[in-house]
Amino acid sequence: MKNGSPYLFVYGTLLDKQNEFGAYLNANCTFYADGKFKGRLYDMGEYPGAVVDSEGKNYVYGKIYKLNNTKQVFKQLDHYEGFGPDEAQPNLYVRELMSVEAADTTVECWVYLYNLSVDGFRLIASGVYRVN
Repeated sequence: MKNGSPYLFVYGTLLDKQNEFGAYLNANCTFYADGKFKGRLYDMGEYPGAVVDSEGKNYVYGKIYKLNNTKQVFKQLDHYEGFGPDEAQPNLYVRELMSVEAADTTVECWVYLYNLSVDGFRLIASGVYRVN
């Protein structure tokens, strides 16, 4: 695939099917597996922010989706996540390709990672963001 992986790892508000973009994701993607990566999850107020911490002991937990039309889906989700040259700079999130652990395999997934300082925000020690 030209743009990398057709998989997206989701850990925050996109898991909420009541959310307009969460509903869009579910309509345009197929659930693949539960997943996790080494990192820290923070409560940013109305949404979480994940940062990679490959040396740490914490994991960020979420779900892996296979995208039906990668280019079209990312056009919608990049805007939602504040990622891209037309969004406020520096971007709130960056979309990066990384290895995500699934039950018995590793999947290369796109992940929206928080791109600003997490100083002063509460760590979600469980690594699980609870949608309302």
